Amino acid sequence: MFTGIVEELGEIVGTEDLGDSARLTIRGGLVTSDARHGDSIAVNGVCLTVVEVLPEGRFTADVMAETLNRSSLAALSTGSPVNLERAAAVNSRLGGHIVQGHVDGTGSVLSRTPSQHWEVVRIALPEALSRYVVEKGSITVDGVSLTVSDLAEDWFEVSLIPTTLAMTTLGSANTGTPVNLEVDVIAKYVERLLNQKD
Repeated sequence: MFTGIVEELGEIVGTEDLGDSARLTIRGGLVTSDARHGDSIAVNGVCLTVVEVLPEGRFTADVMAETLNRSSLAALSTGSPVNLERAAAVNSRLGGHIVQGHVDGTGSVLSRTPSQHWEVVRIALPEALSRYVVEKGSITVDGVSLTVSDLAEDWFEVSLIPTTLAMTTLGSANTGTPVNLEVDVIAKYVERLLNQKD
């Protein structure tokens, strides 16, 4: 489990095509400082398992075809910046919201409206996910826990503070950039329970 509070901006330093999967090599000095084989690290909001911890703050992770098809990780290449977060510790504060690292789909940046100290970003919302998104509710965009400030059937907006703009990939995501989306898991459970037949 994660909180959607990005710990560091990392970088893809290697990719290997394995046919029905891929192996990524990622640099992130902070998240690897106490990483071990089998640990979970969210990469742009996707929960990946550490295969190997390497020197110079690097680690490798395998990405299965299901994940490549459902997320924007397939579009990453050497040099791509990525948002990194270690799994939440049970004794820490939950700074964002409950994030599983299980991407529900992808959207893309539609527009950016800058203000003096913050920026409104509009993101395309897939039809299959729109019922789970509510104004002032939580959504995860590329691993960043954000509050929905406005929405329609096929888009939503988030307001990014200077820290988010400076410390995550969302600060430089141009119009058209694909982003990973994870809706609030509580909404999915509520829907499932309400649709249960007695």
